Amino acid sequence: MDAPAASERLLSVPPSAAFWIAIILYATATIAYLVSFVASRPGASGLGRALFVLALIAHGVDIGWRGVEHVHPAASVREALGFLAWIAGGGFLAATWRFRVDLAGVVAAPSTLAILAVARLSPVGAEPAGLSALGRIHITAAVVGVAMFAVATVLAGLYLLEERSLKRKRFDKMTFKSNRAPLENLDRLGHRLVYAGFPVFTAAVVLGIVWVSQRGSGFDRPEYPFAIASWLTYAALIAVRQIYGWRGRRTAILTLAGFAAAVAVLVIYLVRRSVGG
Repeated sequence: MDAPAASERLLSVPPSAAFWIAIILYATATIAYLVSFVASRPGASGLGRALFVLALIAHGVDIGWRGVEHVHPAASVREALGFLAWIAGGGFLAATWRFRVDLAGVVAAPSTLAILAVARLSPVGAEPAGLSALGRIHITAAVVGVAMFAVATVLAGLYLLEERSLKRKRFDKMTFKSNRAPLENLDRLGHRLVYAGFPVFTAAVVLGIVWVSQRGSGFDRPEYPFAIASWLTYAALIAVRQIYGWRGRRTAILTLAGFAAAVAVLVIYLVRRSVGG
């Protein structure tokens, strides 16, 4: 009698009170960042950051509560997305703590909100078949690697916008503010995140290949080419930076391209699980 209930708990549980608190805090942080960005009010930026920190704390409590209820972050794609949003949000704050990056906050706060909402409110779908310990490690490593790439992508996008403003000599309130992150710092920090995420993502890809081979399910699913494309893009980014000294705009574009392929993998997985495929 108890086995089916335990199995169901491993797949999902209803959203906790901490989840709803996190949603509200992420939403208000987004509004504060928007006010700071559009109206150039420094106080709103500080408020947005404080709300973002509180949202991450509530988000972490929600993840911990789900763990107590035996729902592991690698139990499904939905759970992995919730964990990814938390790591990426925390990584964004850690990476940008020294600088006022209101424009990046305008992107990071609503993105974290949207990913968490999708993770908790999308259809549960069917339980992943053959989800062994190896599969859980693969999912966890993939989430950590992609989260690092996500923060690097936000910084790359900010780099491109600020560079464009420099070229057009538009030193306006929209991108250039006191204590902003210099272009070289954005470039360097984004690349460090790619460096840190690449070996983790590489391990995830290798473990995924082993896991699929053990299951005997074949490599004909559409998400697999996107995963390899993402890995190849980041491998190429590291190679051209080290060998040819690429910096700035070209590496920022490669960062965005690699993350786009990784997002495609997550979307395909989520849709499949939601419809029970």
